[in-house]
Amino acid sequence: MEALFDFRHEKWVTSIWGLSLLQVRIPGFGSVRLEHLVSDFTGTLAMDGQLLPRSRVMLTKLSKSLTIHVLTSDLLGTVHEELKGVPCLIHIVSGPGLDEKKQAYVRKLGARNVVALGNGMNDRKMLSSARIGIVVMGNEGCSCEALLAADIQVSSVEDAFDLLLNPKRLVATLQY
Repeated sequence: MEALFDFRHEKWVTSIWGLSLLQVRIPGFGSVRLEHLVSDFTGTLAMDGQLLPRSRVMLTKLSKSLTIHVLTSDLLGTVHEELKGVPCLIHIVSGPGLDEKKQAYVRKLGARNVVALGNGMNDRKMLSSARIGIVVMGNEGCSCEALLAADIQVSSVEDAFDLLLNPKRLVATLQY
């Protein structure tokens, strides 16, 4: 038995094996089976190094259905403190080729099972590789290349979280 969104009861049904995942069928786009949420930190989950309001609560809710991964160069050195108590895996990326390192991380997880969130030029390859790439155009803006690489653009990370917590919205946005 697989985890499946049951539209009659509007809830996620967890698999018999106890795996965390979200699954929905989207006409034209295909079947989506997500196990991982991979997100950038600076400019996506945080502004000026501080976790955005509601992000802690929303990430905790999503962690019941997805394994949360935060990929960041941690420019301001705040990611560990800001995400303390949030059920997530933090991976610091550094050096040249940040975009390729983030893409490789998504591919290692199995890109078909990943939803990715980001806003920067170094997120573009991660967004295009993930099953669903969501670019966040918040107060820090987003790079044009990240925008073109994504499947969905949202105005805030909270909007991205709401899409994942309310899968009918994913269907409405991605079906064709």
